Amino acid sequence: MRIGPARKTEREWAARLMAGSQPWIRLGRRLAACRRVCRRGAQELFVARDRAGPCGFVLVHPRGVAGSPYVASIAVAASRRGEGIGRRLLGFVERRYRRSARHLFLCVSSFNAGARRFYERAGYEAVGEFPDYVVDGASEVLMHKWLRR
Repeated sequence: MRIGPARKTEREWAARLMAGSQPWIRLGRRLAACRRVCRRGAQELFVARDRAGPCGFVLVHPRGVAGSPYVASIAVAASRRGEGIGRRLLGFVERRYRRSARHLFLCVSSFNAGARRFYERAGYEAVGEFPDYVVDGASEVLMHKWLRR
């Protein structure tokens, strides 16, 4: 498996994966919005791929939170979940930004308990909460990891 910058056709693949997956379905992010997000020039889209093609992606805003990198989205194809692809994508981002940044941030929806456990196992800690930020009755939890001290 290799992880690298998204090819043009993979941006559409990533947008469709995002639009058809939780938490984005519950957050109301439709395909058109996912396409806009995956095409933004200010963000970097990296895709995990193997011989079968793309299997996961991570979208990063290099200076998203107080000048530190922010993982805006991460997703793995439904048929490939549980293979460690998400962990590899997150590790890729951490290594990529370690030399230039001390901190890495991301948000996880309060209703997405599995994702929060995934990030906590990877060393992320909750540092803030935004109640009713995207959808009423749910919070977005800001999480942080030290890349270097």
